[in-house]
Amino acid sequence: MPPPSGWRHCVRALFLAAPVALAGCATMMSSVTESMAEDLAAAILENPDVDIVREGAPAFLLLIDGLLEGAPDSVALLSQAAALNSAYAGAFLDDELRIRLMAAKAKGLAEQALCLGVRGGCGVTRRPFAEFEQWAAALRSDDVPLAYGLATAWATWMQANSEDFNAIADLGRVKLLMQRVVELDEGYEYGGPQLYMGVFETLLPPALGGRPEVGRAHFERALALAEGKHLLTQVMFAEQYARLVFDRALHDDLLNEALASEVDIPELRLMNAIAKRRAQGLMETADAYF
Repeated sequence: MPPPSGWRHCVRALFLAAPVALAGCATMMSSVTESMAEDLAAAILENPDVDIVREGAPAFLLLIDGLLEGAPDSVALLSQAAALNSAYAGAFLDDELRIRLMAAKAKGLAEQALCLGVRGGCGVTRRPFAEFEQWAAALRSDDVPLAYGLATAWATWMQANSEDFNAIADLGRVKLLMQRVVELDEGYEYGGPQLYMGVFETLLPPALGGRPEVGRAHFERALALAEGKHLLTQVMFAEQYARLVFDRALHDDLLNEALASEVDIPELRLMNAIAKRRAQGLMETADAYF
C-alpha cells in the first residue's frame, strides 16, 4: 500500500529543505503521533480483560517512551504518558522498588506537561508554599486536565514513598491543588477530584489528623457526580472511609453495589473491571477486618 499523500509531502519537503514546509510537516507528524497514542490508550482503557492489559501494557509504555523521544515537547504525549505510568504503578505492580521508580517517572512527566502547558507551571512543585498557593489560585478551567494530572501522579508518588517523611510532607500541596481543581470542575473524570479529596481526608485516623467525616462528604459528592458509572468510587469509599470508622454495613452495601453493577462505559471498562476485582477482595477479607 503506498504511503499517505501527507507523508509523501513531508519526505519531499525534507529534500527541498523548505523551512515553512518542514514546520508544517513537524506539526502534522506530531499530530499523527499524538493521535496514535490516544487511540492506543483508548484501546487499553476500553479492554475489560485485566490480565491481558497487565501483560501487554509494558509494551505500550515502551512505545510511548519512543514517541516522546521524537516529540519531547508534546504536552498531549507527556500527560498521556504520566497518566498511564501512574495508573500502571498503582494498579498492577507489586514490587515496591518498581512502583517507586514508575511513580517518580509519572510525576516527572506530569511536571513537564504542566511546565509546557500551564502558565507559570515550571518548577511549581519545588516553590515555597505561599508561592505555590498563589499559583494554584490563579489556575483557570482550561488548566484542569494538566493540574489534575499532576495532582494524581503526585499522589501516587507520595503513596509509593509513604515511609519517607519528606514525601508525605507534600500532602498539603497536593490537597491544595486538588481542591482548586474541585473548585474549577468537580465533575472532571466522573467526579475524580472529589474522590481524591475523600481519599486524602481518610488517609489517617482522627487521632493523627485525619478527618473522616469531611472525607465522607467528598466521597458522597463523588458518588453523586459519578452517577454509578465509575465503580472505583464505591470501592474507595468502602476501603478508605467505611473501614477507617468500622462501618460494616456501609462497607458491604458499597461493595455489593459495585459488584452488582452492569454499567458499560467504554472508557471505564478496564477501571471498572479492576474496581470489581478490588471489591471482591475486600469482601473476602471483611470478616477478618471487622
